[in-house]
Order: sequence, then structure tokens, then C-alpha cells
Amino acid sequence: MKDLALVERMPRAEREVLQVHRLKDLITRLSERVPLYRERLSEARVQPGDIRSLADLARLPFTVKDDFRQTYPYGLLAVPMEDVIRVHASSGTTGRPTVVAYTRQDVDTWSEVMARTLMAGGVGPSDVVHNAYGYGLFTGGLGFHYGAERVGAAVVPMSGGFTDRQLMALRDLGATVLCCTPSYALHLAEAIEEAGLKPKDLKLRVGFFGAEPWTEAMRDALQTRLNIMAINIYGLSEVIGPGVSVECPERQGMHVAEDHFLPEIVDPATLMPVPEGTVGELVFTTLTKEALPVLRYRTRDLTSMTAEPCRCGRTLARIGRIMGRTDDMLIIRGVNVYPSQVEHALLQVADVEPHYLIVVRRDSALDTLEVRVEARAAVAEAGADAMRALEAVVRRKIFETIGITADVSIVPPKTVERSAGKAQRVLDLRK
Repeated sequence: MKDLALVERMPRAEREVLQVHRLKDLITRLSERVPLYRERLSEARVQPGDIRSLADLARLPFTVKDDFRQTYPYGLLAVPMEDVIRVHASSGTTGRPTVVAYTRQDVDTWSEVMARTLMAGGVGPSDVVHNAYGYGLFTGGLGFHYGAERVGAAVVPMSGGFTDRQLMALRDLGATVLCCTPSYALHLAEAIEEAGLKPKDLKLRVGFFGAEPWTEAMRDALQTRLNIMAINIYGLSEVIGPGVSVECPERQGMHVAEDHFLPEIVDPATLMPVPEGTVGELVFTTLTKEALPVLRYRTRDLTSMTAEPCRCGRTLARIGRIMGRTDDMLIIRGVNVYPSQVEHALLQVADVEPHYLIVVRRDSALDTLEVRVEARAAVAEAGADAMRALEAVVRRKIFETIGITADVSIVPPKTVERSAGKAQRVLDLRK
């Protein structure tokens, strides 16, 4: 594991030499083995020898999610099927699933970057990792499983759901590390409280939360209610799964495993690089993946990036919290609204729970925005007047945040549907 620490603290100039070398090798492999990339690189008139610095990335073609669907299931493979030992897929909301494949070396790389993810939170052989990410075609569960085993921790492979059994395992098996989506962590925190347990009754000290956007206010809620350090992680199946980037205890952005995944931030409209620190669309090139490498994959996720060294000593570039997606932005009466903005507003109000649903409708030619959010139990017990007063507070807070008036429905506790995976936050009925 000492070698991993050296990789994360490598001087940036030295790392760029490595990245350019690996990028040239990637272009060679894609040109020789993947018809879609062979055609696009030919159209762009780019050969491996043309790549002299990372600035030459801008000459290369992009990959989008639809490319996976158009070549479904194995049209983007860069190795023979005999070399593939694992297939995962993300379901998405429309069309065919996004199928990704792994060689034995890819699984080893995945285990390495997941070990780095967990080590960023101080996880080691003395820990018990409660893994409530979903196992199966979804990459989350197995990614954390391999990383935990790589660092020598004991893994409790719970997957999602069965909340009573989750609580029993958290308490009885001595979990020190919790891995799940932030919305499910909040659900577990509620269940712990309802069971009459207190955070001190458990041994949890750190949690790794991702797979959906979440806010600083949500972090504060999780840290308070579970008495843990909450760490933000980021990954996606098209790149490798979880393990692409992770916060360190400084929590000033997520460190990207740049020796494996080359990040860019581009303007989603012009697709041109943006200045450091500017919000744009996150793009990744997989430098070492064998089975299904991707070139300049447009994630649709919006964030910013800095190359400034972190106080922790890592020299890896850091991306900020994911602010939303280019394809989940809601345009309400001409105003751009992201669900994360609504969540931020809600979590500024002490008397609501962070369980909500955004409902968008179109009445005639006018779009309407409704926000359903749960009241704390004490408010619901206080009666209708207290609920109406809370509605007014929430309505004002949302207006201050997004600039438009929303119809606010304060609902009793436990009436917004919970999810063991990614929470559904938006119901757009205009489509």
C-alpha cells in the first residue's frame, strides 16, 4: 500500500508524462480494435504520435452514452470475449442498458482504486465494512467489496433493503464503516433512532456515500445523526464504477485517480475546455482499462476542478461536489432549476426531514413546481396550523434559493417513499 501513497503524491509534471504515454497507448489500441473509435479517430485525423501533451486532448472525439446503446452489447470491446471475466450494466431510465466489461487486470485495477478510496477515510485491517450498496449488475456493491478486501478489512456484504436486518448487523457485527447511498444512510439513521438506539451504541466512525447528488446540509445531517465522518465518493460504470474519485478527511473536493482516469471539464454547450475552477461538464478518458476503454466520455455531471495540491499531501486533481446533471436540469418558467438546489433550501429549514419529491406539471402553457417534503414528527403532532406555518417557511426558502415560487406540500413523516438505492427525487409529468 505504500506504493499507492507515492502514486497519489507524484509531482504533477511527472504524472503528466505518464498520462501522455498511456493516452498514446490507448489511442493505438482503440484504432486497432474498436471500429467506432477507428472511424472517429480517422475523421479527426489523429494518430498516437500526434499526442505530445494533455492539451492535445481537445483534438480527440467524444464518447456519449448513446454510443453504448448503438453498439449494444459488446460493440465497444477492445479485447476478445475470451479475455472478459466480468460484465456489469447500468439500467438507466430509457433504452437499452449500458453494458460494461472487465478483464482480470481491469478487476485488479478496480480493486486498487477502491482500496485507495477506502484508505482515504483511514480504513484498514482493523475495520468492519458494512456494505449496503447493491450487489449484482450495479457496480457499487462489488466495487466496495473488493476495495475493502484489498485493504484487509472484514466485509459484511449486506446489499440494500431489509432495514431491520441492517440494524441488527450494524449493532451485532461491530461495523466501523458504512457504505451506501446518502439517502439510504439517512433512512438507516431514522431506523436507528426509532429502534431506541443512539449513535454511541454503534461503532461506526466513517461513511462513504455516493451514487446520487447530495449537499453539504445532507452531510451535516448524516454526521450529526450517525456520529460519523461522511465522505463523498464519485464513480460511474462507464468509466469503471466507484473508485474514480474520493474525498480525503480535508473534504475540499474529491481526489481523482488521475493515473487511471484522465479528467476534463468542458463547456456543455461549446464542448471547449473551461478555466480551472469553472463549473462545466465532467469528461473522462480511461487510461488503463483493457476490456472497454472510453475516450473523452461525457458524464453529463456538472462540477468544477482544481489542480492545486491538497493539505493532505495528495497532488491529484480534485473535483467539486456534483451540482447536478446537464440532463436533469429542470426549466421552470424559463428558470434553470437543479434538484440539488431544492434540497439545499429544504435542509436550511430545521422542522422538515430531508425526504422530498419534486413534481413538475404543465397546466395549459404554464409549468408548475410542487415540492412535497416531510415534516418532523413534532410539527405533525402539533396540528394543521403548524403544518401550514411550516409550508410558508419552506415556500419562502425555496423562492430565495431558486427565484421562483413553488407549491409546497408539507406531508406527515414516512409518507415520501424510501429507496435502498438511488432515491427518486423528481417526477416530471410534462413528458
